Amino acid sequence: MRVSQAEILIIPGYKGSPEQHWQTRWEQRLSTARRVQQAEWSKPVRDDWVHAVAEAVNEAEKPVVLVAHSLGVAAAVLAVPLFRRPVAGAFFVSPPDVANPAIRPKHLMTFGPYPRDPLPFPSVVVASRDDPFSSFEAAEDVAGAWGSLFIDAGTSGHINGDSGHGPWPEGLLTFGKFVSGLPLSH
Repeated sequence: MRVSQAEILIIPGYKGSPEQHWQTRWEQRLSTARRVQQAEWSKPVRDDWVHAVAEAVNEAEKPVVLVAHSLGVAAAVLAVPLFRRPVAGAFFVSPPDVANPAIRPKHLMTFGPYPRDPLPFPSVVVASRDDPFSSFEAAEDVAGAWGSLFIDAGTSGHINGDSGHGPWPEGLLTFGKFVSGLPLSH
């Protein structure tokens, strides 16, 4: 599949993705990308976020590829049972450890724990060894449960603008390679 043949759903995390974040840049660069909007970025409500993701998937007219960062990963995975359209694939970056009682802000734990069933579509999880919102081992464990290809991003922080990942060209190349391997039959 080519990126242009898919509807790319950008799913930001807590507080959204500001202008310099790689998700915003990808959304501007990829002609078939659109952002899943949330009513409240700073005070996420699990059901609202999950239903917004499900609604965006169910409205899609092309095969869907999810591009989620941080808490957006949790919202996307929790929304899977509500999808009425098949998803071609998912590219998950920096999933937070939503089952960790030390996570801050505390209300992020309302998104946990993650479902541990294998995902019904191909997926990639990219995680950093020094992400302040998840241990590397927790991210690797959940990727294994989901059946995701796990990519070690080294010491990259939370893989956002604050960690120097504004444009994140390596991520875009990895994403392009992932999408090119997806079947068009969805």
